[in-house]
Amino acid sequence: MRLDIIRAKSKREIKERLFLSLENHKDILPKSNTDAILLKPNLNANMNALTGNTTDLRLMAFVVEYLKDKGYQQITIGEGTNSGYYRNNISVISRLRVDQLAKYYGIKIIDLNYSEPYAIEFDNHVTAYVAKECVEAELFINLPKLKTHFEAGMSVCLKNLMGCLIGQENKKKTHDNLPENILRINQVIKPHLHIVDALIAMEGLGPTRGTPVRMDTIFVGTDPYLTDLACARLADFDYLRVRTLNLAEQKGLLTPRHHEKAATLGLEKIKKTFAPPIAGPLATFIHSPKRQKFFLKIRAMRFFSYLASTSWFGKLLFLTGLRQDVFLNEEMNCEGLHYDKAACRQCGICRDVCPLDSELPEHLDELYEKCIHCLYCYSACPQQAIQFKGKLGFFSEQLKQYNDIIRKLYK
Repeated sequence: MRLDIIRAKSKREIKERLFLSLENHKDILPKSNTDAILLKPNLNANMNALTGNTTDLRLMAFVVEYLKDKGYQQITIGEGTNSGYYRNNISVISRLRVDQLAKYYGIKIIDLNYSEPYAIEFDNHVTAYVAKECVEAELFINLPKLKTHFEAGMSVCLKNLMGCLIGQENKKKTHDNLPENILRINQVIKPHLHIVDALIAMEGLGPTRGTPVRMDTIFVGTDPYLTDLACARLADFDYLRVRTLNLAEQKGLLTPRHHEKAATLGLEKIKKTFAPPIAGPLATFIHSPKRQKFFLKIRAMRFFSYLASTSWFGKLLFLTGLRQDVFLNEEMNCEGLHYDKAACRQCGICRDVCPLDSELPEHLDELYEKCIHCLYCYSACPQQAIQFKGKLGFFSEQLKQYNDIIRKLYK
């Protein structure tokens, strides 16, 4: 039951300290350099990591670099993105540029929604299917994002394995008994290592409509219950309000030993009280565990599914708080980024948030061939000295909700 807490602000610190932690866990590495390795990030929506929503591309890049330095050849990034994007045939993997990151490093990328199924048993003898890769990987590294969650209380290691379920039909089954079924997934799929992205976490109405909060922290651990408990302590969040941890304690999976270990981590020095995930009155009423099964049956009706696929009804769901995401079909078309030298203060933030080893900002106009268009530099620049060329498409919604907030995080 090991857990490292990494504090890092710069990209150099993140990489060096993460590599050191991975060396401390090198006993989990496969013996053969041809064994299958799966990295499972949180790609919940098409909002990038600086919003607090999804796993930071820098963490993925550095884990891949470490593994490649060790000679491993069969590295795959895999995620089954959430039901709404799946239903609308939107590739979050592509929009977040994870596919381009994988291409840059010469590794595989898969959407677990379309994988070969492996049967597991949910509550009340319901059969659900997870991606077979998640069960068969010789090394499974879980890369969740720390964020509050209006249904689960908090989403970290345990909750992140919902993305191993295949397609909307299987993800829906979890909601019949959300904490129980999440724990059942974790009893079948057991990652060897959990690396939690709390560089920029999310407080408030997560997992998509919350507020980013800069924590400059990474957790690296082998036990998901201890790691999730530690994350709750970092966020000064009552662990009993995290439905998976509450149930895990009732089942004896979260033990006094976990609490004793968590109390020794020194998190009191760095913790920040996160705003709770309080939904609007209608969403709170519908998503109550006492009533949710009834409303899930309505949601499963063909007529409701048809309505949910229309733009006007989707906007209504978003405005009432019943839907957190905005599903825009228009793709982004980035024709490049322009560096406004007169506006730049040489703060180095663009270089620090870039997931690749790019020389920014001076060579930004020249880096078009190397740039994967993740727009981290564009999103974070406090002086807006980096300008976008092309059509923003779906990315316009991120700017609408988070543009000013993200830039303030880096001032």
